[in-house]
Formats: sequence, structure tokens, C-alpha cells
Amino acid sequence: MNRLSQQTSPYLLQHAHNPVDWYPWGEEALTKAKHENKPILVSIGYSACHWCHVMERECFEKEPIAAVMNEYFVCIKVDREERPDVDAVYMDAVQAMGVRGGWPLNVFLLPDTKPFYGVTYLPPQNWVNLLKSINQAFTNHYDELADSAEGFVQNMIASDSQKYGLVNDMVHFNKGDLDLMFEQIQRHFDTQKGGMDRAPKFMMPSIYKFLLRYFDASQNPEALAQVELSLNRIALGGIYDHVGGGWARYSVDEDWFIPHFEKMLYDNAQLLSVYAEACSLTQNPLYADRIEKTIEWLSNEMRSTEGGFFSALDADSEGIEGKFYIWTEEELKETLGEDFSWFSKLYKISRQGNWEHGHNHLHLTEPVEYAAKTAGIQSDDFPAMYANALVKLAEKRQARIRPGLDDKILASWNGLLIKGLTDSYRALGHEEIRDLAVATGHFIADKMTHEGRLNHSFKNGIATVTGFLEDYAAVIEGYLGLYQVTFEEHWLEKAQQLADYTLSNFFDQSEGFFHFTDTYGEALIARKKELFDNVVPASNSIMAHNLYTLGKMLHRDDYLETADKMLSKMTKLLLADVQWVTNWAALYCLRAVPTAEIAIVGGDADTMRKDFDRFFIPNKIVMGTSTSSALPLLLNRTDINAKTAIYVCYDKACQLPVTKVEEALDQLAGV
Repeated sequence: MNRLSQQTSPYLLQHAHNPVDWYPWGEEALTKAKHENKPILVSIGYSACHWCHVMERECFEKEPIAAVMNEYFVCIKVDREERPDVDAVYMDAVQAMGVRGGWPLNVFLLPDTKPFYGVTYLPPQNWVNLLKSINQAFTNHYDELADSAEGFVQNMIASDSQKYGLVNDMVHFNKGDLDLMFEQIQRHFDTQKGGMDRAPKFMMPSIYKFLLRYFDASQNPEALAQVELSLNRIALGGIYDHVGGGWARYSVDEDWFIPHFEKMLYDNAQLLSVYAEACSLTQNPLYADRIEKTIEWLSNEMRSTEGGFFSALDADSEGIEGKFYIWTEEELKETLGEDFSWFSKLYKISRQGNWEHGHNHLHLTEPVEYAAKTAGIQSDDFPAMYANALVKLAEKRQARIRPGLDDKILASWNGLLIKGLTDSYRALGHEEIRDLAVATGHFIADKMTHEGRLNHSFKNGIATVTGFLEDYAAVIEGYLGLYQVTFEEHWLEKAQQLADYTLSNFFDQSEGFFHFTDTYGEALIARKKELFDNVVPASNSIMAHNLYTLGKMLHRDDYLETADKMLSKMTKLLLADVQWVTNWAALYCLRAVPTAEIAIVGGDADTMRKDFDRFFIPNKIVMGTSTSSALPLLLNRTDINAKTAIYVCYDKACQLPVTKVEEALDQLAGV
């Protein structure tokens, strides 16, 4: 048992029995390295990471390999989800070394924590050879390593503005630029199977978010066609869990067929938002179904008794990737009984299987009702038959050994989920979805906030780790969503308080962007800024959205100016290669055309809001009160002859109030 046994992170606890003398990241390990003049090995991963488990089994659990590691290095294990700041610094360094990033990430540092070499997964003999080579280099060529490490550090601390040629000139946001961005990203579309033209295929919610907003601003049918193609294939393919609901992290192939089976909260949270918006726009019942099933899975399997949501389900069970989700033909026959005949035609089940070792993984390429007709399945009660078959499989699966659960609760990912739930509620109108979103907001406010500051992680009843910008950005966005579906002003107040805190403690006035770490957080060798959108949008782009929304809601010109300066500075990158900055591009869509400011006032404000929210209008803010309010957009506004009134405004100037949603929609269409 090593020092990791005292930690709460599930990933660190997985390594507590390794013969490696692992330390958690902290003063004890760093001081030991300095006193003993030993290089540091930082090994970074996360609990649902398949190749992290493989390297542990092959290397870290082996006594002879551990002996080499213990002799030559101070060994530190890091959960990248618990310490994204450490991961970001050393991932940046490794990529600067020309190594393709990924996890497990193994980085070698000098005793002063400066990095000089890094690799991802290595098999046992290669790993041992590398350990010995690193030791020889540290012993015999220290000065060369130190020079190299200093170069990597200088690269990390370089100004982002200088590194990417960003300038402070204010931009006139315009629809012409949006067309250029779309034409540029369109070149990378997979127009046959959806998503982008590369494999493995990751779901990229911020790309779909941009395309939906670009379609709203331009009415370009090609944008909507690509969104629908992508969302259809992601909803139908094997990356979606047809039996239990929810999406896996990515597809290892170009067909969305075989996933990397881990399920991450952040993917599912964001996909709820995307499918909700697409459902409002297209009224596609497939999207509504996937939203409902995914929320059901999240509620049943990923929610803690305290009210927050866990981080991830492992890809592996019983040491085999995907074993919980795959089926042999015999298992399906036994489970489905008389339903097997038609079910096997629907999903093309076979004895040899469609994956490894005679296993079948459930996968479709067209909606199930069309797939049934294609397969020659003729039955008036097919929907009931299909639903019943999935229930049988779900019940059978309950008896299997479940994948490992990463039961730490992260503020950032829960913030994303609150937004996903509020968007889902707006699209579907189910009250239990709103209740779930509100309860999650209360969990963060009550359990993960202390004296106005967020903690990043919650486990065993304790909130730990100073919050990062990703936490503040996502939670503020979640709170803004909660206000707009409840009209409870304390959510707006909480969002404003957190925004002001980030401006005081994260914002770099000289650069015009936010640091990733709090001024009260641990100082690493570099204080990074997160600018580029990936599978999760950059915390800076989320903050720019937040400041724009808050600025509109509270008539705070300082918020609006900060957001516009951030977006203006990113415009060079938006026009150069938009696919890496699509959440910024989504904000550009809002700035290129007027934003509607909707005020709903009167006793039926909530009911009227619910009716209004069914429609896809992404470029709006919605505020309301059943009585009266001192909020700027609501001040001195009243109902009309005891009827709830809707005020449609642009840039603080309002049209005549109306008392029917249809009339308000007509006013919006006339702009």
C-alpha cells in the first residue's frame, strides 16, 4: 500500500496497491525530489482511461519494473480530472516536444518540476529501457537536460497574444465573416457519415452548436443538413447505448460503430444541449427519445445521494473493454426468446459477431422504424415489441459485473449538465427535468461553494481543490440556464457573483483573457490560459458567452465590452481555422445579428415562458417575473389588463407588449 491510499480520487486509489512508491502531486513529493536531487516521473491519467489500465497492469503492478521506477525517480500519480491544471501544463510541454498528446501521459521533470521528456503508453520492455536511459541522461548529461527543460518552460510562459499573433483591435462583427467560417469548416465535413472527416470520431458539441447558430443567422440549408446527419448517426450508431441510454466517449472507427466504451459526464451533458436545440428546431422524435433515455440513465446510474452527478463509467469490466455492453448470439437468444428472430434481423446479429471474439454490438444507421422495414419486419405493434426487447436486455445486463464508476463529483461537469438539463427542459417541457436541474444547482451552491469560491471536486462529503476557470465558467452558464427556466433571481445573483470573482481573481488585464487558475490556487511553473475549444469548449470561450449574456441581462456595459474584446482578439483564429474555436464562432453568430431581449411579466409568466421556449431561438435572453422586479429589463414593466405580457426588445428598446406567444414570434420574425 503506497501513499495514494489516503486520497479520495478513484483513479489514484486504483494505484494504491501498486508496488510503485507513488506520491500524489504535492509538497511532500516535490520536496523529496529537491532534497535527494532525483528526477520526477509524473504519470497522468483518469479512471475511465483504457490504456491507463493497460499500462498499470503491464508495468506499474510488476515488482521488477516498480523497483526501477522507485530507485531512479520520485513517482507522482495525477488524476487529470482532479488536477486539470497540472495536466494542462505538462500536456502542453509534451506536445511542444513533438509528442502526440494522450493518456496515460508520462512526463519526466527535473527536481524543480521543469519538464524535459514525455511519452504516452509504452509496453513493458520499452518502458524499462526508457527509465534506464532517462536515469543515464540525468546522471551524465544534466546540463543538456536543464537547457532543454528551460526551453520548454519559456515556450509555456510565452504570451498567447504573441504566440498566435492576436491583436486588440475591435472587430465589426458581421454575417460575411460567418459565411467565411462556415465555408472553411465545411471542407472538413464527412458528408456521408456525419461529423468531421477523420477517425477516430469524437463528438464535438461546440461544432454542432456553431452550425445551429449559423443556420439561424443565415438559413443556409447545408449547415442544418450536416448537423442533422451528424446527430442522426451519433444517435443511432454504436456510440450510443441502445439498451441503457447515454453516449460513450468516441468511436474508434469512422462509422460511429464501435465506441471507446467509457461514458463521460461532460459528453452526455453537452449532447443534451445540442439534441435539445436540434429537437426544438426539427421536432425529430429520435432526438427527444435520446434526451429522455440519457437523462433517465444519468438519474439512475450517475447521480449521488447528495444530489451531484458522478464523473464517468469505465470502459472496462472484468478487465475487458466493453464487456458490459456486448453480446454473443447465444446470450441474445437466451435473453430475448421469441423476440430474437426479428431483433437479430434488425441489428444484423450473427454467430461470428460484428466485433471481436464472436461478440455483437448494437448499431443502426437509420431510425429504427425504417430499419425494421428494411429488415422485412412487419408488425403493427413493432414500437412496443422493440421497447420490450430493450427492457429484457437491460434487465439481463443488470446481472453483469458493472464497469468501474468514478464517483468524484466535478463542479465544471455538473455545471455543463445543469445547462444540458435546462436546455432539455426548454425543448421537451417535462417538469421532472427542470426539478433535476434545480436540485443540481442547489448541490453546487450548497456543497461546492464556500465564501463565494467554488471547489473543483467533491467526494465522501468533502469539497476539495481550489476551483479552476472551467468550474466558474460552466457553473455560471448553468446558473444562467436555471434563471431562464425558473425566473428565480437568486440564480442570476449567484452567476453575477461568480463572474465578478473570476474578473478579480482570474482575469489577465494585459492579455484580455482569463487564466485557468485562481490567484489563490497552487502556483505551477506556468499559469496557463485555455483558448481553444475541444470536446469541451475552452473555459475562456464559455466565459465570453457568460459575460455577454450577463451584460445583456443586467445592462452591464463592462461585461459586454470585455466579452467583445475577447471575441475580437480571437477573430484572427476564427478566420484562419475555425474548427478549433467553434464555441467562439457560436458567440460570433450572436454578435453578427441583433440579440432579442425577451421580458415576460404577469401571473402566468412561467407558463408563457414554457410555451415560448419550445421554439428554436438561440439568439435571445429570456427574463421574467410573475409580480415585479428591479432587474433592468423588467423594471417598470407590467402585465396588460391582468394578462401576462411579452415584451420583445433589442438593445434596450422594446416593441409594444403582446399577450400571445404567436404575436411575440411575429415580432421576432419581423426584425
